[in-house]
Amino acid sequence: MVAACPFPANHGSPASIREMSEALVRQGHEVHIVTYPIKEDIPVDARVDIHRVHVPFLRNCGVKVGPSYEKFLFDPLMVIKLVWTIWKYKIDVIHAHNYEGALVGWLAKLFTGRPMLYNAVNSMADELPTYNFIKPKRFAVWLGEFLDNVVPRTGDFVTVVSDSLKTFLLGKKVPESRVVVVPAGVNLDMFDQGSGERVREKHGLQGRPLVVYTGTLEQFQRIDYLLQAMRDVVREMPEACLLLVGNIPHKANQALYTDMAASLGIGQSVRFIDSVSLDELPDYLAAADVTVVPRPECPGHPVKLLNYMAAGRPVVSFEGGAKGLHHMYNGYLVNDHDTAAFGEGVVALLRDPELAASLGRHARSTITGHFDWDTLTQGIVLIYWMMLEKRYDAAAHSELARYLHTDYLLRFVERDLPLSEGHTGSRVDRRQSSDRIGFAERRQVTFVGAEPLPQLNVKKSDGPAAEDPPIAGVSKVKARTC
Repeated sequence: MVAACPFPANHGSPASIREMSEALVRQGHEVHIVTYPIKEDIPVDARVDIHRVHVPFLRNCGVKVGPSYEKFLFDPLMVIKLVWTIWKYKIDVIHAHNYEGALVGWLAKLFTGRPMLYNAVNSMADELPTYNFIKPKRFAVWLGEFLDNVVPRTGDFVTVVSDSLKTFLLGKKVPESRVVVVPAGVNLDMFDQGSGERVREKHGLQGRPLVVYTGTLEQFQRIDYLLQAMRDVVREMPEACLLLVGNIPHKANQALYTDMAASLGIGQSVRFIDSVSLDELPDYLAAADVTVVPRPECPGHPVKLLNYMAAGRPVVSFEGGAKGLHHMYNGYLVNDHDTAAFGEGVVALLRDPELAASLGRHARSTITGHFDWDTLTQGIVLIYWMMLEKRYDAAAHSELARYLHTDYLLRFVERDLPLSEGHTGSRVDRRQSSDRIGFAERRQVTFVGAEPLPQLNVKKSDGPAAEDPPIAGVSKVKARTC
């Protein structure tokens, strides 16, 4: 695994890399992670080998999201460390995550000849300019577009975390036979024991309606939209409170949004909670009456959204960030950039706890059996085999469909109709809440182009997983990945 980022860390890609690696070693594979010297105090399965680059004169580099000057030192050293690790441990496959990881992995691939799987989680043209790191902004946009065109071609195979990102890469002429959707997974058990009362008592919020956002304060997350929507919420429900829960302090952006909240007249209704550990996250989600995804342009799959769904919390989201959600079935969706409608959605769920609870239950049931790491990583192992055997034909993709859906778009199917008579449907008017939820209870949710996944015989304790039926053309897949 090439993790050109802090690792382990409690956000986005580092969290997914950790959980993916732990699932792979549970299945008996050997996993090495090449990464930065920066980390958080989060336990990682001891069977995962971690190799860090070191820069002796750099001290106290905290966890950051996005570009930084340290990366200009770390990334060249990552190439050397990766090549050394591949040769020393006889690695079979390079599995690179994100843009920096792909570039590091590609250079190591040139030296070692090992096949590389690139895991794409975002597009860069829309995200890179928001960090305000590269000036002028026009150059940041150009560089992002250049990377979007070049980086996906460095991999022998590409996994993407959402269907919209797959469509984006196909538009960049990446061969369809080399791209498959593998959404970020989630650990459902982690959210079963959250205590919302503990959080409410800690922050003196007993009895107040709580809206919770978890994640970073980077500008592409559109916290400005969330604050504008919250102004409308507070106007309707003065006791409502927004918690912005993060694990990575961002003093500049926190100051920016603190001033913005004050200018909107909601300064007393917004709380910033930073340095929240992974162990505390279930408590904050359990405390939430409503959770929010305020990002409209989101080609990837927000990990925060998976956490919300796993915790069974009702979600209000712009359509662009609502991966895996269907309006009024397992979430409340509004048109992108419409902050007034976003605020209406939050108020609607705060005022209708029965509706909110139903959306939360459906959200959790949607991901159960479809987004668990033990299933997803068996599909990833098949991709390793496809690269090693150079098999990208229809038969190989047919085997892959045993573990991964053709896509992860939702549709409704009437319970009393055959599966073939279902339809995807468009977003229903958000004002039909009370009628719509009764209608939704009569339907089941499934994924376009795919049957429910089979229950896989994956051993959850130490040691390799139990044997599954043989894969066409190979009796057993076991890989060393780096």
